[in-house]
Amino acid sequence: MNIWFLGLGLLLALLIGGIALYLITARRYQSSNSVANSYDQWTEDGILEFYWGEHIHLGHYGSPPQRKDFLVAKSDFVHEMVRWAALDRFPPGTTVLDVGCGIGGSSRILARAYGFTVTGITISPQQVQRAQELTTKELDVKFQVDDAMALSFPDASFDVVWSIEAGPHMPDKAVFAKELMRVLKPGGLLVVADWNQRDDRQTPLNFWEKPVMQQLLDQWSHPAFSSIEGFSELLAATELVEGEVMTADWTEPTLPSWLDSIWQGVVRPEGLVRFGLPGLIKALREVPTLLLMRLAFGVGLCRFGMFRAIRSSSLPEVTAAESIQAARV
Repeated sequence: MNIWFLGLGLLLALLIGGIALYLITARRYQSSNSVANSYDQWTEDGILEFYWGEHIHLGHYGSPPQRKDFLVAKSDFVHEMVRWAALDRFPPGTTVLDVGCGIGGSSRILARAYGFTVTGITISPQQVQRAQELTTKELDVKFQVDDAMALSFPDASFDVVWSIEAGPHMPDKAVFAKELMRVLKPGGLLVVADWNQRDDRQTPLNFWEKPVMQQLLDQWSHPAFSSIEGFSELLAATELVEGEVMTADWTEPTLPSWLDSIWQGVVRPEGLVRFGLPGLIKALREVPTLLLMRLAFGVGLCRFGMFRAIRSSSLPEVTAAESIQAARV
């Protein structure tokens, strides 16, 4: 019994320590460097990869959600996104830009399962290095450091632009939208999956929602969340979209990911051996944010948005110089 109480006391102390770290070590967005530094640190220590695998994004559990292995749900998300966007109708050799590629999980699936030629970009040098280490030579994939707010590629460079959960890190969503569309070839496809907040133009945030949203921004280097409606409007405002922007809400099929990510620490205790007490403390520090995310998405304060748009073949292109200049203003 004394050992049981000792263990409970240790767990309580660790939880308190994690919450204290959470409160005093916020990763508030300051510049693109703060985002790069955060991902560099997570990639270097390996904790995020150990628990989340090669996909640093949520999983897809079906609609209605079904019980599923956490890592399987993440790879399933990529295939579901391909099907939703009708990207599986594109032929092998299709050129794809994966914006915010992380350590390359989605890029590798797009190349391996669909035969696409993929370029993955991230602002984190450590992520690029790790992505290269995980990618076998037979895959037609390359990775490089680049800034999604001022992409280094010329106009009309890719058949497809693909992005998962990168938008919240972008300080100017209008510039981000224009850059995504600019590098698409005429008739090319944009497909984006992102965390979004409720459209507060219709229903303003109330007294408790405001501090929750602020914590979600501060803890993971996010300058702002867009709404599904708002980002769709920004894409249309680029005047580079043919027809309408198609959107969908994937909150329901992705919702189990938040608690599943916490549960990984329970069912995989070998992480404590691998990363030691400092690693455990660092992992515990993320639990409050994960719980807040689950709360926000569960009550409709946040929504998981899907976006699909076609690059117009009849409108004039935006030059790279113009886009980069706009990003600097």
